[in-house]
Amino acid sequence: MARTDSLEVATALHRAAIRLLRTARVADDETGVSAPKLSALSVLTFGGPQSLKSLASAEQVTPATMSKLVSDLEADGLLAKRADREDKRGLRIEVTAKGRALMEEGRKRRLALLNKRIAKLTREERAQLADASALMMRLAADQ
Repeated sequence: MARTDSLEVATALHRAAIRLLRTARVADDETGVSAPKLSALSVLTFGGPQSLKSLASAEQVTPATMSKLVSDLEADGLLAKRADREDKRGLRIEVTAKGRALMEEGRKRRLALLNKRIAKLTREERAQLADASALMMRLAADQ
């Protein structure tokens, strides 16, 4: 197959994305928070407060599963539930200062780990990686 065959490119991209994610997650071990909880916390940190239903949808889990994750994160002081201003019956889930600090520290560790590896690449390879990153963002946004 040619390097431009879309299935071959998809396979290589999938493999690389998973390995890169696993590499970055090594830095998350220091938090003592599970990957599913960190993922939900990340959605709220970078996407803002959400309802339980929208958070469950974003994380592709059932509302019951998300309810358990949210309860655990709330008990740890990383999330808080607030009354929804638009829907008085509803709740909005938001990140606390403690949760935001945990995510920011984790992000710094992941970026430091990736930066250390990227620094070993040639200038041309870094430019290629920057271009590939832009294409990957386009792929991720294309729904």
